[in-house]
Amino acid sequence: MSEIYRVMDLFLRFDWAGHDFMKSALLGVLLVTPAFGLLGTMVVNHRMAFFADALGHSALTGIAIGVLAGVGQPIWSMVLFSILLSFAIMAVKRANTASTDTIIGVFSSSAVALGIVLLSRSGGFAKYSAFLIGDLLSISASDLLLLAVTLAAIIALWFLIFNKLLLVSVNPSLAHSRGIRVNLYDTLFTVVTAVVVTVSIQWVGVLIISSLLVLPAAAARNIARGVRQYHFYSVLIALVSGIAGLILSYYWNTASGATIVLISALAFAGTFMFRRARHGTAGRKGR
Repeated sequence: MSEIYRVMDLFLRFDWAGHDFMKSALLGVLLVTPAFGLLGTMVVNHRMAFFADALGHSALTGIAIGVLAGVGQPIWSMVLFSILLSFAIMAVKRANTASTDTIIGVFSSSAVALGIVLLSRSGGFAKYSAFLIGDLLSISASDLLLLAVTLAAIIALWFLIFNKLLLVSVNPSLAHSRGIRVNLYDTLFTVVTAVVVTVSIQWVGVLIISSLLVLPAAAARNIARGVRQYHFYSVLIALVSGIAGLILSYYWNTASGATIVLISALAFAGTFMFRRARHGTAGRKGR
């Protein structure tokens, strides 16, 4: 990491860049925000914003299970539980016994309640309450490696099965008629989302993880005129929001994850007003 830091020092001659923890956090932002930008487009297409929120809340139960099992690093128990939860949600959803938002709400509330009960009973809740808001500034070299592998896996997945994922998200019936195994790709996407959300939670925070996933894609959708623009703008907005939020959090002395989300929210507001203005202009010209 020292070599990377020296290279960064050559180009980043700012006060905030003089700290190693800020350079590590910047690298983390450069790795995690593109992943969220790409995944967010499909989350918005699938209308799975509530699902991402449920995964975030389920992290508490994953932590609790790890504590009870004596796992030294709770991230692995969190990932395992989030995958199992995603399978359970998809299985109940396919049973068509209730609406999707009701099913997700049931699992989300149950998971967070179970996590709080288990952690409070074992006396570990205060120790792990930092997961609620995250701490991007605590990211380590091993964490950066994990994020790099995660980003590479998502990019590879996009190259291999993007068209099928897109068709499944837009028109499942058409995808099924073309021989695409809708349930398989639907499940694969939910598992990938579960892993990425859970891996990132310790730096972003349980309370705002879904916002970071949804806002850049929602903002991009306001201004994109095609699929390529949609993905490009989503990744760009996620990157800009991440970098700007990190730097502002340093000067404002605020939580970095929450500051990044606020910048993303401003981006959504700006693109929403731009879309309204553009449609208003087009409507007046059509008269």
